[in-house]
Amino acid sequence: MSSQTLLKVCGATAPRDIEAAAAAGADCVGLWHGVPGGPSELDRNGLAALAAAARSAGLLPVWVTFLADPAELVATARHAGAGWIQLHAYQPPAVVRALREALPASVGIVKVLHVAPGGAGCVERPLIGAYARAGTDLFLLDTATEDGRIGSTGRTLDQADVTALLPRLTRPFLLAGGLSPANRPAYEEVVRHPGFRGIDVDTAARDRHTGGFGIPEIAALARAWRTGASPTPIREMEPSS
Repeated sequence: MSSQTLLKVCGATAPRDIEAAAAAGADCVGLWHGVPGGPSELDRNGLAALAAAARSAGLLPVWVTFLADPAELVATARHAGAGWIQLHAYQPPAVVRALREALPASVGIVKVLHVAPGGAGCVERPLIGAYARAGTDLFLLDTATEDGRIGSTGRTLDQADVTALLPRLTRPFLLAGGLSPANRPAYEEVVRHPGFRGIDVDTAARDRHTGGFGIPEIAALARAWRTGASPTPIREMEPSS
């Protein structure tokens, strides 16, 4: 992994999203397949096409999925050529183990840990060690809302809820959950943790007019989270005509 803070932008649906992510300095792009009802859902061939486009642009394609059948996961991963597989639901450690045994070591396995706000805890907390032993390479800490929604909720996590979980992690981690350039200072303790590797963002990476990835928006995320600098207003980052 890069020594700089990794920036993953999630939910690309078209080549223009790949181009924007690459131009703005992202490292990884999340591609949804097997996320029922997801607004950025791709079919299997669309997943493979955008993964190829991401690799050509110098980005790491990350397949984001709720699927839990090991055979289906392995077959799709091979078809798509994803660099990482992000298990973004409640798949058990046995699924991680099956993937690790079937796929080359070059394919990273990311397991999302769902953290409820307000000190309600993490449903996977008792299984964190088992996930690590099964072959998880990287954890991703994201929000689970009170009504059970997971994935691109736009809801932020309190730093205290995140830091309470960190002593249990024996693998590096990414942070997600309503992140923006403006709230970077709220996570100073998390960013200083030796296991912190970067962030995963959907909503704040998007142009509010088109809904697709925006170059100024992604560039602002990269600047704020990699340097700790105050965010530059988007209007000041847009090229003049």
